[in-house]
Amino acid sequence: MTLRLLVLGATGKTGTHILDLALARGHQVTAFVRSPQKIVRRHPALSIVQGDPMQVDPLAQALTGHHAVLSALGPSGREGFRPSTLLAECAANTVAAMERASVNRLALVSAALLFPGGGLRFAFFRWLIRHHLRDLTAAEAVVRATPFDWTLARPPQLVESPEETYRSERERLPLGAWSMSFRAVGAFLLDSVEKGTHMREVVGLARR
Repeated sequence: MTLRLLVLGATGKTGTHILDLALARGHQVTAFVRSPQKIVRRHPALSIVQGDPMQVDPLAQALTGHHAVLSALGPSGREGFRPSTLLAECAANTVAAMERASVNRLALVSAALLFPGGGLRFAFFRWLIRHHLRDLTAAEAVVRATPFDWTLARPPQLVESPEETYRSERERLPLGAWSMSFRAVGAFLLDSVEKGTHMREVVGLARR
């Protein structure tokens, strides 16, 4: 079945792979981005809409007629080390836009560091990006409070690699999960939307 998918964060490292994979799978894709010029790819099934995820009305208008939202929004560069409410606000605006556009499916990238445990290595990185994790926690809370069919994906450290395979565990991080590819995260989001799996679940991911 061909789906109409709206992608947030489409110019980022995960988002670009979501676009690539979704188009390869035959879906109709809308990239809702602040800077359209950053997307150099052209495809008859790809629509590029300029907009800010902090603004509900344009997002709701762009969402009309779509089956799902795939969000790979994240802070850029040093922003992840500073106090911010960006992701929580974007999550609130996304769910408000989904309500207006009658879209019920949302898949969103979060982070494995929100799972407990992991030892000293995880503890160090939790401290290092504590502001980002606080924002992510708030964003997840916004999504969890909705009646939508949502999926929250929590991958470990992400690296650039052509690998598309992954392991997944509900409510926990798979054993040996230290890193995985941006592309594999995109594949997971698309698989969960296409197959209708992991709805209203938090899912830990790892490379296969």
